[in-house]
Amino acid sequence: FLTFQIVGWVDVFTREVYREIITDSLKFCIEKKQLKVHAYVIMSNHVHCILSTNLILSEIVRDFKKHTSKQILKTIHEENESRRDWMLMIFRYYAKYNKRVERYQLWTHENHAVELTSNEMIDSRINYIHNNPVRAGIIENAFEYLYSSARNYAELSGKIEISKL
Repeated sequence: FLTFQIVGWVDVFTREVYREIITDSLKFCIEKKQLKVHAYVIMSNHVHCILSTNLILSEIVRDFKKHTSKQILKTIHEENESRRDWMLMIFRYYAKYNKRVERYQLWTHENHAVELTSNEMIDSRINYIHNNPVRAGIIENAFEYLYSSARNYAELSGKIEISKL
């Protein structure tokens, strides 16, 4: 179980264009890097997911975050983003305090990783992930949220193909 959080809790994913960068990148990792996505939700400023692979997960996560960071920042610069100056100011601020980051920091470095060692833990985290938009008051039923694997688990089409647990 991993959580990828935007620095300063900036609500990047309120825009579809940025959510699509996440889903496209997950699709790429599934197709090219042997990543298995078992559950996910993209909220306004963070992503929860359950992932696995036969390769080294930390390397795939590192590459995923690096790529999505570059793509999101590029899109912020190129799109008609009304919050551009404010967002870039926040991302510059966080980069100042991180020696590993040159100009902007989008993601926090902590992934809040939790190894899921039992079926109860897996079920609990899947429910937590799927009910995140319900608890946030975005939708009434988890399967209604387009950027969540709750749709896949409800046998509806989702943004990405998942590997159900």
